[in-house]
Amino acid sequence: MNSQPFSSLPPEQVVVQLQTTLTGLDSAVAAKRIQEQRQLFRTESRFQREFKLLVRQFTSPLVLLLVVAVILSAMLGETSDMLIILGILLTTGLLGFWQELNAGRAIEKLRSLIALKHTVLRDGKEISVVTQEVVPGDVLILNAGDIIPADCRILESNELHVNESSLTGESYPVEKMVGDIPDTAPLRQKTNCLWQGTNVISGRAHALVVQTGSQTVFGQLAHSLSQTPETAFEKGIKHFGYFLLRITVLLSLVILMANLYFKKPVFDSILFSLALAIGMAPELLPAIMTFAMSAGARRMLQKKVIVKKLSSIFNFGEVSVLCTDKTGTITEGTATVKEIVNWQGLADERIGLYAYLNATFQQGFSNPIDQAIGALNLPAEGYEKRDEIPYDFIRKRLSIAVRKGNQRFFITKGALSNILAVCSLVESQPGHPEPLSATTRNEIENRFAAYCQTGYRVLGLAYKPLTADQITRDDEQQMIFLGFIVLEDPLKESAQASIERLRHLHIQVKIITGDNRYVALHTARLIDIDQPLILTGEEMDRLSPEALIVQVRQTNVFAEIEPHQKERIIKALQKSNATVAYIGDGINDVAAIHAADVGISTSNGVDVAQEAADFVLLEKELSVLADGIEEGRKSFVNSMKYIFITTGATFGNMFSVAGASLLLPFLPMLPKQILLTNLITDLPFLTIASDQVDGEQLTSPRKWDLKMIRNFMIVFGLHSSLFDFITFYMLYYYFHLSGSSFQTGWFLESAITEIIILFVIRTRKSFLQSRPGNWLIVTGLLSLLMTVYLPVSPLAQMLGFSVAHARQLIALSLILIVYTVTADLLKIVFFRFNLTAEKVENRPMDR
Repeated sequence: MNSQPFSSLPPEQVVVQLQTTLTGLDSAVAAKRIQEQRQLFRTESRFQREFKLLVRQFTSPLVLLLVVAVILSAMLGETSDMLIILGILLTTGLLGFWQELNAGRAIEKLRSLIALKHTVLRDGKEISVVTQEVVPGDVLILNAGDIIPADCRILESNELHVNESSLTGESYPVEKMVGDIPDTAPLRQKTNCLWQGTNVISGRAHALVVQTGSQTVFGQLAHSLSQTPETAFEKGIKHFGYFLLRITVLLSLVILMANLYFKKPVFDSILFSLALAIGMAPELLPAIMTFAMSAGARRMLQKKVIVKKLSSIFNFGEVSVLCTDKTGTITEGTATVKEIVNWQGLADERIGLYAYLNATFQQGFSNPIDQAIGALNLPAEGYEKRDEIPYDFIRKRLSIAVRKGNQRFFITKGALSNILAVCSLVESQPGHPEPLSATTRNEIENRFAAYCQTGYRVLGLAYKPLTADQITRDDEQQMIFLGFIVLEDPLKESAQASIERLRHLHIQVKIITGDNRYVALHTARLIDIDQPLILTGEEMDRLSPEALIVQVRQTNVFAEIEPHQKERIIKALQKSNATVAYIGDGINDVAAIHAADVGISTSNGVDVAQEAADFVLLEKELSVLADGIEEGRKSFVNSMKYIFITTGATFGNMFSVAGASLLLPFLPMLPKQILLTNLITDLPFLTIASDQVDGEQLTSPRKWDLKMIRNFMIVFGLHSSLFDFITFYMLYYYFHLSGSSFQTGWFLESAITEIIILFVIRTRKSFLQSRPGNWLIVTGLLSLLMTVYLPVSPLAQMLGFSVAHARQLIALSLILIVYTVTADLLKIVFFRFNLTAEKVENRPMDR
């Protein structure tokens, strides 16, 4: 593989060095190079990744400390205890490994569905290949929107502009062209080269692939550039994990000191504190989060939403504002030509032919407008294309130079204002241009407004005679205005129902479009936005940043918006405390997709838009988006169930054990019994990601709220501790039990209450009014049966269990019944109290 500088050599010499041709590689040579490239840039194998995942389950500091304690217990002759504790640790670790393994494989399948593809020449023919199969010597064919997969040398180009901000930090597109530039020149000055990870903004090119993989400039910076910012939920989880771990370690040390102070066996006290820390620490949290996200991703795929960035699923559940273009989401996105007329509104075959030539000869990027005009299939014999200035989002024009015999001219079409800006003449009669007066210009603009107010999209068309075959942007002046191309893009039948469903989910829909204000207002009224408040790009530029934050909350429709203004709107909405999703599929949407909390593209969007997005829709339907938001909320709610229960159980059990250590002359539970409790009660959590969610919890955005989690921890922790102390009193002071009989009683109460609280907390209604998921019922019952069976099983003596008498079990049953009823009532009161604050926080923005 070539890794030498290549900007200074003539392109022909680079072709020779790479042993290729200007028409691309031979397919046999390409296959050989693909194999060599795979070996050279060999990544971690699946076995290596999955083995590291397995090892990671057993490398947390607390687990390692417990392993050391187990080894010490074996050395002291406590072989049975050592084997039991080691077996429990292995089982817990393997369950976590299995869960994350399945989630990881599901993610791999999802990523394979949206692998980027590139057009290359092989055997002289254009074929599509994935990024990993682009090799040195390939000739790439690049168009607007393409991501560049390798470092390349330009062979030919036409008005090629590339965004290199990911490498150079330069926000403006760089013009690229054929030429020879010294190898010592800075990266930004090598305008004859293209770099991996950058993307084409406009124009087209043929480029020779020189370097791939880690040999590229981007590959050498890959580690620093691949770091993605944490989502709000990820930050919350990290803070929560540290918070809970600090409490666990601190209270474990306090309990150890208390046991040592009361002269309980030193080794048993240490082992007990370590086991308690393991039991109380949220060690399943990473696995539960991963499994919840992957389960959500699988459900989203069934709803035709591909998840690219798994951690963004929770952000999807937080979305309160959706910003969307109207084309293809609200309207069909399949434009049809209604009519092509002169500036006076009269049909003209010649104008129609010029529009057809412009649309069919262009080779920039495929788009619905040119496809619609091309579908007219007008006779164009004798006309040949000579040159092209591709469309870009600054000029908003496309120019094609045409020749027929000795007649040379170029045709320009685009946004009406941008066409009129380069016109000084107008044709009232074919072939007889006259000056474009202010009166005529006013008539043109009035006719344009009339078309737009009835919902039509209108483009302007102009032409200019030529004396040569080539054209440049400087030629786009003193042109002759011809007329209008009138297109219609009807409203989707599902649009109104989809938007109404989003409103039911408390998501405000805002339209952001480059179309003019008249078309945007017409569309807004069609989807029942009453008295829409509109803000144009020109008006927006006059607002201060502070005024814009206020204005965006109230505005429904943003019209005549430039690409850079879309990002500004998104950031202003975020500053107004909204969680924003943005859906777009074009080059002009990329900055907004990046800026949004949830970036969404479509499967037919340009490469760079798909790459920037967190989610890719297989269908450009708002109903699909609503499905995805519901799935994001389900994943959020199911993950929060584990967090709520973990916090309540941790605080409650720690408080209880601290009290027991002060009051009892023996350990309230053996270390192996604590770990066994942890294993049994963790089993239902493995299926919580598939649990059903009450419809009421899906109707509003879900947000991470550490304050509510802390309140829950205190309220339900104290409730749990109250019943623990009642159990202690009943076992020790009423029945006068100690040692094994006491430990068995608390094991039963502790394990069963954790299983019960899962079914209580999983819904905000009374737990009898909400049916759990099937797998949660199965694993919950299995855990309950294991808990009840172990104290009377053949393993009871080995595990340190013994049941004193039946009265002990009857009393425990009564305590558990009262615990269940009071927990359910307390839950309803707690969430009802917090619901008021939640509604205030998530109230819809001003319309």
